[in-house]
Amino acid sequence: MNSVSYTREQSLNLFSYIKYLLHKRQDDLLYFKRYNELKKIMQNESLETFFQPIVNLQSGETFGFEALNRPGQSQLFPNVDQFYEFVGQTDKVFEFEKFCRNLSLQRYIAGLSDNLLEREFILFINIHPHVLLDKNYHSGDTLQQLCEIGIHPEQVVFELTERSAVTDFLEFERVLSHYRSQGYRIAIDDVGSGYNSLKTLIYLKPEFIKLDRSLIHNIDESIPSQQLVSLIYEYAVQSNTKVIAEGIERAEEIKYLKKLGIHYAQGYALGRPNREIKLGEFPSML
Repeated sequence: MNSVSYTREQSLNLFSYIKYLLHKRQDDLLYFKRYNELKKIMQNESLETFFQPIVNLQSGETFGFEALNRPGQSQLFPNVDQFYEFVGQTDKVFEFEKFCRNLSLQRYIAGLSDNLLEREFILFINIHPHVLLDKNYHSGDTLQQLCEIGIHPEQVVFELTERSAVTDFLEFERVLSHYRSQGYRIAIDDVGSGYNSLKTLIYLKPEFIKLDRSLIHNIDESIPSQQLVSLIYEYAVQSNTKVIAEGIERAEEIKYLKKLGIHYAQGYALGRPNREIKLGEFPSML
């Protein structure tokens, strides 16, 4: 009886192991296909670049644009989040970030008409925090490219997502000082979306705080959101930091944030991401 049970247990273990190997083979094959697709995207520059306006809430004028690079939808990458999550799992992170940065700058300067070129807007470029810590990133390639296309470093903001945790704050603060000395500025994205927000703000001292859309959604009707945004705004004023509210979709949200004193805003109600560079617009009711 015991030998029969032992044999059954062996069979179950063998079946589980074979099942594991099959799943692993499928995962490895999917990784290989996605990896090759990522290399093709970079070789063919087949990412689409969109520019979304950032508007001064107090004056109504367009302050700048955020560059957003997006892959075309495919079976390998059904959505943008899956694509960027995969990139972060590969050895192509640094190379891909450099590729996106260069692509954003090239398409930005190519898309500006003569009358817009003279206005010296601010360009926000998304960068993974870990990439800035990479010594290869300190080579000055970005500064050289800016000089070639006629953009000043003061017109470029490195936008760091708050969801990408920073662990060594002192080292990161030192690295950011290097970029600030060249004229670049720093924005912390997704503030309010995670537990790391306050520590990130205190140590990194960004020039711009971008409030997560979860705080902005229906803020005119949400007292808890109003209280938290008010606290962040007060901190920003005291630390000489500008606040950008993201994800605005309703005129009522704009009206409330403008009254509060929030400096800038971004969202569908002000301008959707577009391949063409278009100025933001206030809703007609405001």
